[in-house]
Amino acid sequence: MEAIQQRLKALGHYVGAVDGIYGAGTERAVEAFQRAEGLDADGIVGPASWSQLFAEEEANPSAILDEPLDYRILALTASFETGSPPPRCFSGISGDFDGQGISFGVLQWNFGQGSLQPLLDKMDERHPEVMQEVFGGHLDRLRSVLQSSQDEQMQWTHSIQGHANTALDEPWYGLFKQLGNCREYQRIQVEAARGIYEAALGLASNYGLDSERAVALMFDIKVQNGSISGLTKRQIRKDFDALADDADEVARLRIIANRRAEASNPRWIEDVRIRKLTIANGNGSVHGIHYELDRDYGISLGSAF
Repeated sequence: MEAIQQRLKALGHYVGAVDGIYGAGTERAVEAFQRAEGLDADGIVGPASWSQLFAEEEANPSAILDEPLDYRILALTASFETGSPPPRCFSGISGDFDGQGISFGVLQWNFGQGSLQPLLDKMDERHPEVMQEVFGGHLDRLRSVLQSSQDEQMQWTHSIQGHANTALDEPWYGLFKQLGNCREYQRIQVEAARGIYEAALGLASNYGLDSERAVALMFDIKVQNGSISGLTKRQIRKDFDALADDADEVARLRIIANRRAEASNPRWIEDVRIRKLTIANGNGSVHGIHYELDRDYGISLGSAF
């Protein structure tokens, strides 16, 4: 909530204290911002208002290049999944449209499967001061929820959503978004995705590939598609055998990208193909966003091992 107030203050809509409290002054400032941007002036910072509010606040484009490879690869897949660049790609959040209560983060950890609660507990254990800064007076309620039974947790998730169960009500939507932008919580997400990253390393090695781009491709396959079937694997091996002796790693990555796409649901084949070839080629456009992997994410054909 403080991030919202600070942004509204910078835009000249809010003159009150940056205290993390969604009071009448903050609500009026949100309404003023919404009217100025041609949005529905309902005083709620929902998905459309959030995106517009922070549209000009992009991360330092070079900052991610200093991060470890597992962070950069996770951020790339997260950007594909959310349509947002780092760090906002770490803040994807949705309501109970799928029966999971609240889904939050790069890999949509959620309350329904019990996968989100451990991440929030770990964040509170390691960085209570950051949690206090983000959630303010709402932190005690969140802590109480995390200590309750799963049935009670699910009841709470339903209580902070609209009737459509697709988005969180304020202030919770903005509070979780702010948490996702915290570097400390991003590190916890990277840790939670470590098993997938290790599997991607192993999968790349199994195909005789060692580049960062190869690991990124395998990671994205694990996240979006789950695996590579035995049949698809045999097709890939056969295509590898047909390559010229001097074929480079990119040629092999393209084969994997195409073969995995062709094994997808027919409805999504081209979507999967474009996304996977963007990684294989090192550049391309996915859902209208252009990616240059080396420049934007520091993911190159250099060795990941």
